[in-house]
Order: sequence, then C-alpha cells, then structure tokens
Amino acid sequence: MHVTREPGMRQAENSPTPGGTLHTWRSGCRQFAVQVLRGQAQVVFLPSVWAGLVLAVAMFAAGWRYGLYALAGTAVGTATSRLLGADRERVTVGLEGFNACLTALCFAVFLGAGHLSTALLAAVGCVVVTVVTAAVVNLLGTWNLPSLTLPYCLLASAMTTAAPGFQRIWHHGEGLAALTHPATGSTSLGFTDLWHGFFTGFAEVFFMPQWYVGALVLAALLVASRTAAAVACVGSVVGILSGWALGAPAAQVADGTMGYNAILVALALCGVFLEAGTRTLAYAVAGAFTATVATSAMAAVFAPSGGHTFTWPFVLTTFAFLAAARSFPGLRTPAPEPSAPEPVREGALSARPPAAQAP
Repeated sequence: MHVTREPGMRQAENSPTPGGTLHTWRSGCRQFAVQVLRGQAQVVFLPSVWAGLVLAVAMFAAGWRYGLYALAGTAVGTATSRLLGADRERVTVGLEGFNACLTALCFAVFLGAGHLSTALLAAVGCVVVTVVTAAVVNLLGTWNLPSLTLPYCLLASAMTTAAPGFQRIWHHGEGLAALTHPATGSTSLGFTDLWHGFFTGFAEVFFMPQWYVGALVLAALLVASRTAAAVACVGSVVGILSGWALGAPAAQVADGTMGYNAILVALALCGVFLEAGTRTLAYAVAGAFTATVATSAMAAVFAPSGGHTFTWPFVLTTFAFLAAARSFPGLRTPAPEPSAPEPVREGALSARPPAAQAP
C-alpha cells in the first residue's frame, strides 16, 4: 500500500540525528583544542600539539593563573581569527594564536593576574592583537618578511606605557617610567648563575622567572625537534657569554634577561627561516650576540616612557639578518617547506607533529 508522507516527515528524515550532531561537535572541539595547543607552541616556532601540552604544563607550573591566561589568550586569538575568516592553514598550524598567548601573559604579569579588569582587558587585547597580526602580515608580506612577535610587541608596549594613566586597571601605585643608569653590581659569574641563567632564559620568553619553567620549555623543544632544542641551547649560551664578556651584572645573566632574545634569534636564523647548517649556525650565533646587545639598548630606549624590552630585540635583529641574508648566497637556501598537519583522528589529539612552521 502506498503511503503519502507529509513534508514534515521528510524534513525529519533529512535532519541530522542527535548522535551525528554530537560527533560533529566533539570533532570541532577537538580540532579547536589542537589549534590552541599549536598556537601556544608557535611562540617558539613549534606547530606541535605535544610541545604545546608541555608548554601548558610549564605555564601552570609557574602559577595556575598564568596557565589559564596562556591557554585562554591563545583560544581567544584562535577563535577570533576563525570568526573573521583568516587563512585556514595559518589557523590550523597555530600562527593565529601565539601573539595572543604572549599578549594575555603580558597583561597578567604587568597588570596583575588576580584582577577582573586584567582578565577583561586581556580578552580584548587578544582580539585586537589578532587584527594587528593580519595587518602586520599583509604589510611585511611586501618585503617577504615574517610577522614574528611584532604584533604582540606593539600592543604590549602601548599597554605598559598607557596603563599607569588609568586608575581602574593599574594597581601598582607608581608607574614604570624611569631614567636609565649605568649598570652596577658584580659581573663575576658563579656556577649557580650560569645554570640558572641558562634555563631561565627559556622561561623569560614567556615572562616567567623560574628556572624549572625554563627546563620545561626546553623539554617542549626536545619533544618536537632535537635540532631546534640544540640550536636554542646554543642561543642561550651565546646570550650568557655575550652578557658576561660585555660586563653585564651577574644578576641580569642569572635572571635570563641576557638569554631569551638570543634563544629566539638563534631558532629563527638556524632551522626556521634559514636551513640549519654550519654557515647558518654561525650566522645565528652572530644574530644572538646582536640581540643580546640590543636587549640593553631597547631597555634604555623604553625605560623613560615606562615601556619594556619584551621581544623587540628578537624582532628587529631577525628582520635585519633575514633581509641581509638575501645578499649572501651561502645563506639563501630557505628552510624546508613545512608539511601540512595531519587531520585529527578520533581518539587522539593529533598524529605526528608537522614540520616546524615559522610565524
């Protein structure tokens, strides 16, 4: 017998089942989690989920608030880029999240992680830095230069300079502005200063002063790439030795101030933007030394306005050395093209980590 089905019955048949909707939702959440973890790992040029997990542990080891700020900031930046329709590949490998991660941590460190005003401003800042990232990528693309952490540096410098003028967001009394003075203090390095400075340089990339946080950051590099970890170690050593040779106070060497920009420059110039090799390693060493000197220079420039060095030395040094590399045939071979990350499989965060991707 022929049965005539009502339109409502056909609509019900074609509508998604609750089980299918739940599966799609879970798959979307898993994909977003992977993008967030990769975004956090991209702070040190790693599009690796597992490196991102280790870095998340490192941030929570520094303090549960910092762990939340780092993850939430990366999530806000990633979500904003997705909503605005950013390039899918950039979102997938985490390139739309790392500046937001640093921005959120910056707000937490300088404005106080325990204040509601800080959390709200950090969320807004992560949205703004995502927009700034798109602008910087488009502008620098004309010269074929990467954005690096320039978007975060711009926003962080504006925040630290302006914040003391607003009583509801500044909770530290006097501002940070100060005149520069010649360095003082002992320049003799003990064994404790050396190993402490070696690890703390890695931690200072994320504003953290604890040596064990730096050890976890180094572990994240090892998880993703032993070559990258080795190059980063070279950068840290160069920063320490450069600071000592030039007469930096031992306290600044021990607290990682002399090392974190050198680490980032070494990674950028040997293995990320230029293929890892003997020549590029020597080039990276020269860049790391330059960044160490630039760290003191940037501190002197920003101190009178209450600003901070952040990763300005890394950004400016890397721009200069990458632009110059085009004139040196032995350095012009680019790093291998990154492979697209594998799709997320059900029941696992990701497959093998994709090759290193440069911000």
